[in-house]
Amino acid sequence: MSLFADRVYRLDTENAFKVGPYIKAVEDMGYKVIKCNLGEPDFALPNHIKEEIKRQIDLDNTHYVDPQGILPFRESIAKQISETRNIKVTPDRVVVFPGAKPPIGFCQQTYCNPQDEIIYPSPGFAIYESFTKYVDAKPVPLHLKEDEGFSFSGKDLEPLITKRTKLIYLCFPGNPTGGVATREQLEDIAAVIKKKCDSNIRIFSDEVYENILFDGSIHHSIASIPGMEKNTIIVSGASKSFSWTGGRIGWAVFPTVEEAQIFKNININYFSCIPGYNQMAAKLALESPQSKIEIAKMVAAFQERRDIVVKGLNSIPGIKCQNPKGAFYVFPNVAEACKNLGAIDAYESLPPNIKKMTSPSTLLQMFLLFVYHVATMDRKSFCRIGTEGMHYLRISIATGIDDLKEALVRINKAVADKSGFAAFIKKGEHLY
Repeated sequence: MSLFADRVYRLDTENAFKVGPYIKAVEDMGYKVIKCNLGEPDFALPNHIKEEIKRQIDLDNTHYVDPQGILPFRESIAKQISETRNIKVTPDRVVVFPGAKPPIGFCQQTYCNPQDEIIYPSPGFAIYESFTKYVDAKPVPLHLKEDEGFSFSGKDLEPLITKRTKLIYLCFPGNPTGGVATREQLEDIAAVIKKKCDSNIRIFSDEVYENILFDGSIHHSIASIPGMEKNTIIVSGASKSFSWTGGRIGWAVFPTVEEAQIFKNININYFSCIPGYNQMAAKLALESPQSKIEIAKMVAAFQERRDIVVKGLNSIPGIKCQNPKGAFYVFPNVAEACKNLGAIDAYESLPPNIKKMTSPSTLLQMFLLFVYHVATMDRKSFCRIGTEGMHYLRISIATGIDDLKEALVRINKAVADKSGFAAFIKKGEHLY
């Protein structure tokens, strides 16, 4: 009898966390690693939110609360979503989770039977693809094209939809590409969904980066398109907008009260409830005028960093990088750099058991970390299926300007260091 269930081996991971021990190993050798791997703002939690957490603890708000989420907080979420998406949301359709990540897997568990199909963007957040295998659904990647701004249209989506399509994931602003959808684009996508999908289709609209927008871009939700609210699950949270990743506060608005009750019961089964003091502080975060001021400061800093990093990357031979309109990542194409450095040839020469674990951009990622001490993420960290021959890195700009400038210097040196890369490959360590 096997110790573990078969499904455990189908579950992948989020490599932004997996690379953490590698970073520590390099730091333990005495090097400073410039960390461009995690999707975590480097700003402190704003003081007005900190003070509310403390106040709520002093009020002894430390006991069990409603597993669906504290009603005043759900009322605040419903109001914010109603106003920003121009739809009518009631608090009985809102469920609070420990971050915006749990609904990704919970929705697959709840809506999908084995071999139901799930469409998701690739490159996209790794957990979209990871959970499909875990629940024995069929993953259907929608490959985003660089020459189309890492976005897609209804024409791209339509051939992927079948009678078994049950969930479609959208993520705008996008991780890892920073893509932002226009209303016209969402109208086009919605028209295809209405035409091709069963009435029970669910659109998982991941909008956790909704406030991180550049160049005057505006966030649009597919739930705002007439007729789409009844099929759309809107997901957001406090981690990105308020630089509060450790608070683990996320929420979802479901199309019906019945669905919200199902997810309330899932909460009960998994973790009972989310800390009341954090929920009430998140309520303040949504409602306080001070929050808009703090978000604006953070976004301005991100935009300044984006401009520096994109310009710097585009000046490096073998690298080209688009200008993202949202989130806090850049997603440069490193195909020529991989070729010039010898990463593609090195990959092709690896034994089959190693090749399936790595890629040319992974070899570059590891070379940057272990030799030049810059932590980045490779292309296959953002959904793997069908990504052969795609060579990209994700670089988080959620770190200080001086560190980002130094990272650019190190990356420039690294992609020109053919002998150093050859020695790294010959050593044969940390290839994936």
